[in-house]
Amino acid sequence: MFPRNAWYVACTPDEVASTAHGALGRQICGQRMVFYRGPDDVMTALEDFCPHRGAPLSLGRVCDGKLVCGYHGLEMGCDGKTVAMPGQRVRGFPAIRAYPVLERYGFVWVWPGDPAQASPDKLPALQWADNPEWAYGGGLYHIGCDYRLMIDNLMDLTHETYVHASSIGQKEIDESPCTTRATADEVITSRFMNGVTAPPFWQTALRMNGLPTDQPVDRWQVCHFTPPSHVMIEVGVALAGHGGVEAPADKKASAIVVDFITPETDTSIWYFWGMARHFKPQDNSLTVQIREGQGRIFAEDREMLELQQRNLSSHPGRDLLKLNIDAGGVQSRRLIDRWLADERAAPSMHETAPSAT
Repeated sequence: MFPRNAWYVACTPDEVASTAHGALGRQICGQRMVFYRGPDDVMTALEDFCPHRGAPLSLGRVCDGKLVCGYHGLEMGCDGKTVAMPGQRVRGFPAIRAYPVLERYGFVWVWPGDPAQASPDKLPALQWADNPEWAYGGGLYHIGCDYRLMIDNLMDLTHETYVHASSIGQKEIDESPCTTRATADEVITSRFMNGVTAPPFWQTALRMNGLPTDQPVDRWQVCHFTPPSHVMIEVGVALAGHGGVEAPADKKASAIVVDFITPETDTSIWYFWGMARHFKPQDNSLTVQIREGQGRIFAEDREMLELQQRNLSSHPGRDLLKLNIDAGGVQSRRLIDRWLADERAAPSMHETAPSAT
């Protein structure tokens, strides 16, 4: 139920570095993988499956750029071929799968589909990454829900009024219409609220940017979904009457909410969340404060989505209502379905391979 011929965020370099022996196990799109640094410090991803006895390679250790199985000491090369094993001849062992990997923008990306299609040019362009005018802070949540439920959640921010009432929610979200448009590669849902009171989270952002918090603001939310499961949300507030999203930098606090949603299984995800802000980028204490606040907000989403998934799993045949506010999620699912149809029409070289998980 998820596209495989796409780049997904698998982990961060820090996650790999923080493991006890340099190997991180993670399931991506139903496939168990192990991430480690191979020769020349290059990030590598293999099947998390030792060809000797099927033990998870993520329980092993990295030694001189080779992954050594923690069960019997089989050494794996970064190409998935066996290299050596104490007292044994193993070079005739069949290779396990090696996955295309890129390390960019502070993330480790993996391509779980056909490696022949894994072009670096297909990696999304991130305007805020590696740009000194922007600051980024974020985190990771493991959430027990279908990845499409999270996309629905992010493409319809009406829920903020209720789920996030104490931080970013306000009644004007309900009262302001949203518009949705779709292209061949993107779905965009926009909402603009003019002359409103900034909610608590945005009052803090205004204050940190040296702006008053007791004046009306123009607020905006522009949600961009791109396959396979990335959502970038332009958000911000500007002092009312200064042009809203087009206001000069000294009249607004603006940011991009970063959402990389990586399916683990049909009902669980790795959710890499964060915020890239375009004000006071050198203020590290502000980055920490925003990250902590945003983490609490997304924890509220996690609780709602996991209980929603439990209900849906208990009632798989039940019809759900679709309202105007659901247009962003509906259009995003249609775009995902087109990607899936394209993949079925052109099966990858690994699609019929036996599973090693």
